[in-house]
Amino acid sequence: MTKEERFQNRIDQDLKIEPKDWMPEAYRRTLVRQISQHAHSEVVGMLPEGNWLTRAPSLRRKVALLAKVQDEAGHGLYLYSATETLGTPRDETIDDLLAGRAKYSSIFNYPTTSWADIGAIGWLVDGAAILNQVSLTRTSYGPYARAMVRICKEESFHQRQGYEIMLTLCRGSAAQKAMAQDALNRWWWPALMMFGPHDTESTHTEQSMKWKIKRERNDDLRQRFVDMTVPQADYLGITIPDPHLRWNPDRHHYDFGEIDWEEFWKVVKGFGPCNRERLEARRKAHVEGAWIRDAAEAYARRQSEMKKAIA
Repeated sequence: MTKEERFQNRIDQDLKIEPKDWMPEAYRRTLVRQISQHAHSEVVGMLPEGNWLTRAPSLRRKVALLAKVQDEAGHGLYLYSATETLGTPRDETIDDLLAGRAKYSSIFNYPTTSWADIGAIGWLVDGAAILNQVSLTRTSYGPYARAMVRICKEESFHQRQGYEIMLTLCRGSAAQKAMAQDALNRWWWPALMMFGPHDTESTHTEQSMKWKIKRERNDDLRQRFVDMTVPQADYLGITIPDPHLRWNPDRHHYDFGEIDWEEFWKVVKGFGPCNRERLEARRKAHVEGAWIRDAAEAYARRQSEMKKAIA
């Protein structure tokens, strides 16, 4: 039995692959691409919400939003650490993002123009993320699976926080409910795009499913998201902006309209409403934070030298 066959046999038995285990180079590269993209999404995802930290409508909302943004930074840290277990230095991973070589979730290239957008992001964006990430707690690579357990717990809180914002707005004045409806109108389709292209058009799905890096298909997750979200919108009393949306009693699922794939690929390729702005913000933060990284490294060296001297 070859190394590749033994490796696949472990995958088929649902045994976790750990950093020191032998793995095909293509498996390692796929993990680095996926986990780093996930990490970048967590960090870039702080930007549209950070835009509202000083403008949240109450102290309670400000503190909750601040805690959420802090959580997202932590998620990025866990995930960058997971890529390091695959032999990819964090500096290299971050350089790929800053140079535009790496991707992050297309959803974060849309602007947050009202407070309701923060509610819609929590409800829709984090709701979509949870569906995908819960399945990743069973991914075949151990460090990634374990990081996802804690991330999913925190994302679940974020989703409830967002829905509560939307519920408050929908139970408020007519103007507040209209603001919630407007946010839903603008975030619904980008949220559906988060699950990626149709499975037939995804270049990585089949191999990732075989290796159990990915446990569920894009279209299945997207359908589950629609089925889950429609009743929530009904409870809020706002309307999902899809004239083709209707319950299909034969399938026991909602039918829904086709995504604007031209827009999806435009954003993925770097031409969305905020692509340039998001990358510039990350580059600026990276440059301005250089002194903090230098100080941390100097402190770590000093501590290491002191321990050696004592020993």
